[in-house]
Amino acid sequence: MKYDYLIVGAGLFGATFAFLATQAGKNCLVIDKRPHIGGNVYCEKIDGINVHKYGAHIFHTSNKQIWDFVNDIVPFNRYTNCPVASAPDGKLYNLPFNMNTFYQMWGVKTPMEAMAKLEEQRKEAIDKIKADGIAEPRNLEEQALCLIGKDIYENLIKHYTEKQWGRPCTELPAFIIRRLPVRLTFDNNYFNDTYQGIPIGGYNILIEGLLKGSVIKLGVDFKDIKENWKEIANKLVFTGPIDEFFDFKLGRLDWRTVRFETVCIDSPNYQGNAVVNYTGPSTPWTRIIEHKHFESFGDSVYQNPKTVISREYSTEFQPGMEPYYPVNDERNNNLAEEYRQLAAKEDDVIFGGRLAEYKYYDMAPVIAKAFEAWKSR
Repeated sequence: MKYDYLIVGAGLFGATFAFLATQAGKNCLVIDKRPHIGGNVYCEKIDGINVHKYGAHIFHTSNKQIWDFVNDIVPFNRYTNCPVASAPDGKLYNLPFNMNTFYQMWGVKTPMEAMAKLEEQRKEAIDKIKADGIAEPRNLEEQALCLIGKDIYENLIKHYTEKQWGRPCTELPAFIIRRLPVRLTFDNNYFNDTYQGIPIGGYNILIEGLLKGSVIKLGVDFKDIKENWKEIANKLVFTGPIDEFFDFKLGRLDWRTVRFETVCIDSPNYQGNAVVNYTGPSTPWTRIIEHKHFESFGDSVYQNPKTVISREYSTEFQPGMEPYYPVNDERNNNLAEEYRQLAAKEDDVIFGGRLAEYKYYDMAPVIAKAFEAWKSR
């Protein structure tokens, strides 16, 4: 049979588009070169714990339509993301930057005291830039110092950011950190969104629900059927890397990627939190994820005598690795735009998702983009 849609990639964008299409009575074939569905939200069960195989995924949105949509497929729990930073000064700090952080850093107890300390440190950085005859911060370091000051920058931002991007903060563009959240309340909730949580039972249940009614073939690489895809389906939904679709004919886009070191531990509670960032230069990993805390709360953490942690190492992307984060410098942004212009000329092809658009997306916006693509197909 000939399908209405051939969907390349069984991640959130492809699965959501497949759901909308099958609900409308269309036939979908979904292929993925990986041995599993779900893309980067795939969970692997280890010792009874849902392990986020490709890094922590915390669903958050203020869009009630999107929240209701995913909860109609699988109910979500009440998980709230409150990461902790292990800093080079040997202390633990709450994130995002809030009154708890400022108390831990400086001992200040009121918003007025915190603001006075922040303004003191900001003024020092701004005055230095002005003395050098510079009108605007030229790089991430100068921008961060003007926004948050020396103490927090050196303890919680500088080395973590350099590990993430593999280059000094003085070589990173200022816009990366132009909107640095600072809260003068004792609030450790990382996200400002109205809704937040993890699917009860893991993300695999969500993806299985989205793909219900579609034909799924795993271990299939699109490049092996690319020349003949129009014999398979009337339209193509492509969620892979956009430069790969065009055989890199304009050049390769750069990415950052992540390597995971996952370890099972004979202890019910390793670090007491799902996410701990390591902001010092002497620790090679950027953070440790303890997966059971995404779905176990309070004393229920101790019901399973084991736990699973993943150390994350940010590395430079090489062909054959999984691409994670677009490198939004001038060269890559210009090259990505050239590829988007080529994509706009492709008949009967829909490009969608993080890889195909060369844009970083959280999960809820990816689902919203799939809704948008379906409506404008």
